[in-house]
Amino acid sequence: MKNIEKNILTAAAALLMLPALSFSAGKSIYGEDNRMDFFQMSAEMKGLSSSVVSFWEAAQVTAEGSGFKLKTLKYGERDFGGGKKLCPGEKFAEQAIGAFCSGSLVGEDMVMTAGHCITSEAQCADTKLVFGFAVNKEGAEAVTTVPAENVYTCSKIVKRFLAGEPGSENPTGQNLGPDYALIKLDRKVTGRKPLPVNRGAGLKDGSGIFVIGHPVGLPIKLAGDAKVRDFSKIGYFTADLDTFGGNSGSPVFNAATNKIEGILVRGDRDFELSPAGCVTQSTYEQTGGRGEDVTKVGVISSYIPKMAGDTSTDLSGEVLEVRGVDSSAIKPAEAAPKSVTFD
Repeated sequence: MKNIEKNILTAAAALLMLPALSFSAGKSIYGEDNRMDFFQMSAEMKGLSSSVVSFWEAAQVTAEGSGFKLKTLKYGERDFGGGKKLCPGEKFAEQAIGAFCSGSLVGEDMVMTAGHCITSEAQCADTKLVFGFAVNKEGAEAVTTVPAENVYTCSKIVKRFLAGEPGSENPTGQNLGPDYALIKLDRKVTGRKPLPVNRGAGLKDGSGIFVIGHPVGLPIKLAGDAKVRDFSKIGYFTADLDTFGGNSGSPVFNAATNKIEGILVRGDRDFELSPAGCVTQSTYEQTGGRGEDVTKVGVISSYIPKMAGDTSTDLSGEVLEVRGVDSSAIKPAEAAPKSVTFD
């Protein structure tokens, strides 16, 4: 994703009742679009996906009976500004959208996400985290009525850093840096296991990776067949992951170990205006575009509780001074605008 002021799109007039997707820049498709739904995943991938969570504005999650109802809109009906909508045939156009970010369960009551997804304690208190927003069967619609045990509230920011904010400079010699947050939930999560994070060295240029999250606020998706492009940066690496706004905060996994290696935070342009006047998803050659940026989990792993039996030592080699930030005074980093125009 490039700068979103012109080309990265979020909700316009028809989406004013839905949350704006939060992201520092856009994301996109590299090579073949291999994003898949929950029902298409292997049992192993379904297990990982069950501990990936979607972020919603509290007003979009309302009590209904013994559970909650999610307020959504069909992706193909989304107004990108000026009445512009998706071009015919775009993938997942018939599915519901509504989530604004993604995250991963890394402790019994702790979720890891991008720092620009939760920017203040006030926003934290106004955010619901919903597990199980997915398409569970071929031909079925996404689950939008969820049991109470799948819905949690952000209760506190445990640790947060967004390079480029006042008091949080980028690493020396870089224009970009890490972007992360750990948040505490209102109670312990039941029926789901915290995901393992890599606490040692492992990735290098060319390593295979995959991502699980909620692109454009869609039901959960897995995107694989991706590789690390550049692991040399301090605090983050670049890869050819197929991601969009809404994927911000998604866990990025090592394809060899299934451990979390990072947090998806920004990338190339999401959408393009086609000659026909409709909106199409941005696509690049597998090695084209700027790539997608992933905060290295090593900059935050020391704050993540170890799982039972984990005797490993943090050996990522990431050295980054993390300054304490008074989250209540932080303004939103770069939330996506309510309306966008194409030049």
